[in-house]
Amino acid sequence: MWNEGWMAAAAIAVFGLAGCVKGVVGLGLPTVSMALLAVFMPPAQAAALLLLPSLVTNLVQMRPVAGLRPLLQRLGWMQLGIVLGTLAGVALWGGVGGLPAARPALGLALVVYALWGLSGLRWQTPAPHQAWLGAVCGLLTGAITAVTGVFVVPAVAFLQSLGLSRPALMQAMGLCFTTSTLALGAGLLWQGPGTGAQAQEMGLGLELGLLVSALMLIPALAGMHWGELLREKLSPELFRKLLMLSLLALGVYLCF
Repeated sequence: MWNEGWMAAAAIAVFGLAGCVKGVVGLGLPTVSMALLAVFMPPAQAAALLLLPSLVTNLVQMRPVAGLRPLLQRLGWMQLGIVLGTLAGVALWGGVGGLPAARPALGLALVVYALWGLSGLRWQTPAPHQAWLGAVCGLLTGAITAVTGVFVVPAVAFLQSLGLSRPALMQAMGLCFTTSTLALGAGLLWQGPGTGAQAQEMGLGLELGLLVSALMLIPALAGMHWGELLREKLSPELFRKLLMLSLLALGVYLCF
């Protein structure tokens, strides 16, 4: 039986580990956190704890600010697509969990993409087509985010095809994940909390989670800092393999 002290210590350890994973490969904090927190607390409470750590670590990943303007100019249409796709997805399908088969289907797509990436094959999106393809990928990413809560498909694949340097890729992922988080939050706020026992459970989770979500920022940011230090020691090829393995793990998790 979990008491409050052990739950707090376990949550701190979970966010530290999830932050480290995000620092190394640029993604995975919500997935790692939800998978481990769900072992000892209700999903709604775990989701409430994730609110601030997920948003703030994505904002931190967008550093340095000086490089953000040219990145926004290059990926602006993609960000617009993410917002429109997310809001449309929430309106059409009712938000995360609206289509039960969506998560395993997305997991299978992630597994296939990760295995393809681990094979060493690559492609490059030609510069004249990056704007409109970015908008299309943004729309698809937003729609998938609305029903699964996962931001990475096909956004990460498109960003990898742009030939960005490792720091620029990390910053671009932080930008897209921040846009997705804010768009999904706006969509769910617009939709409303719903009714019945599920809404009451989420309300209780939020009331409890918001009190300690800010505190969970400390281990999450500390873990992310150590992960960033570790990432700098990795070769580009090892970094790419770790990124693909992380996507593969995420895909398997979503499948099962």
